[in-house]
Amino acid sequence: MQKTLADAAAPRGAVTVRPLVAGDLAAIVAIDKAVSGRSRRGFYEKRLAHLARDPAAFVALAAERDGRLAGFVIARLYEGEFGGEAPEAALDAIGVAAEARGAGVGRSLIDAMAAAMRIHGIKEIATEADWTDTDLCGFFARMGFVPAPRLVLERAVGAPVRR
Repeated sequence: MQKTLADAAAPRGAVTVRPLVAGDLAAIVAIDKAVSGRSRRGFYEKRLAHLARDPAAFVALAAERDGRLAGFVIARLYEGEFGGEAPEAALDAIGVAAEARGAGVGRSLIDAMAAAMRIHGIKEIATEADWTDTDLCGFFARMGFVPAPRLVLERAVGAPVRR
């Protein structure tokens, strides 16, 4: 196997972050499926198609270690949502390959995402997590995320309302 200039520049085990591309789909789906236990290929196909049509609407990054995709993050950029005037961002998806956890991949992705957000004038990013996913919630806490003043509520549309 021949090394490229990029391979020579990155020491073994180092994390490099680059823009996410359509060719990353299979690796993204595999990483996500290993974590969630199900394939969300359709979701990622739609996100990557939207990214291709409107790259300014996202910050979408891939992290590589030793020439392989080790993680990814996709954040959607908004302006004027819910009556606000400031640009905002929502972290839609993040994933790190099991063998790359604890190696700084997630931190590298969050740091690079935050730097890109600052360029867009975004001062804060929001995300959602299942509070029973203690690993993910712990990771977000270590990255500086705190509970938001908003409360996310949900209701099945077919459920009767109890009074």
